Amino acid sequence: MEIKRVANKGVLRKCNLEGFNFQIDPYFGCEHLCEYCYGLNRARFDWEKQVLIYEDLVKELSRELDVFPPQTIYIGMNCDPYQPAEKKFEQTRETLLLLSGKGFSASLLTKGVLATRDIELLKKIPDASIGTSLAFLEEGTRRLFEKNSPPNIERMEMLGEMKNAGIETYTLICPVMPFITEVPGLIELAAPYSDTIWVYPLKFESTKDPNWQKVSKILEKNFPDLVEKFTTIVFSENHYYWDDLREELEKINKEIKANIRMEF
Repeated sequence: MEIKRVANKGVLRKCNLEGFNFQIDPYFGCEHLCEYCYGLNRARFDWEKQVLIYEDLVKELSRELDVFPPQTIYIGMNCDPYQPAEKKFEQTRETLLLLSGKGFSASLLTKGVLATRDIELLKKIPDASIGTSLAFLEEGTRRLFEKNSPPNIERMEMLGEMKNAGIETYTLICPVMPFITEVPGLIELAAPYSDTIWVYPLKFESTKDPNWQKVSKILEKNFPDLVEKFTTIVFSENHYYWDDLREELEKINKEIKANIRMEF
């Protein structure tokens, strides 16, 4: 993988997640290369060959932050902040140090277990939080769609260390792939390590999207009997599959009180 520096183009971006005004992606591209990633649809270069980093992230971000009052910034919308490149280039750690020094907080999303390196730093940032995502309970299935990402158990161990250190944690059951993602089992796995569990469906906008092209090939090869009904669900605005899942999760939430939030 080639890691290449590029001229600063603005680090702080508007965020459309509720509760956040801004987001930061310390990297352009992601070495985890999850086949379903929506970021692939906006990629302007081949993520399998390159990851780009800012020429001077700290200088640019420092200038941008000075315009705004301290607040919580979301990190990890379009890339994994703890992908392998972080071990050497420390773009995420530098971001956290800068945010902390200016009185800002951070909420991170990562599959990367390297995050434990920054536990002591995150403990010093008021209201910091960190989460991970899970989509597949069975390891063989997981490797079909996200072979470059750490196994579930390693993600949970990372989250457990964070929780034990007093850092707020969350898990995204995301993306829910109809008839493939075992949502109740993943909730059971994540609940001991997560203050909140969010459940997000898998949806696509076009059959021409790069991530759909990748996912559909995996389905055709490994789940041929699911292709037709899977396709119908993920390209539908509303489908009874999600109504049935919501009803099931509401029952689970009452039983185990896992603070489940359903985003569908």
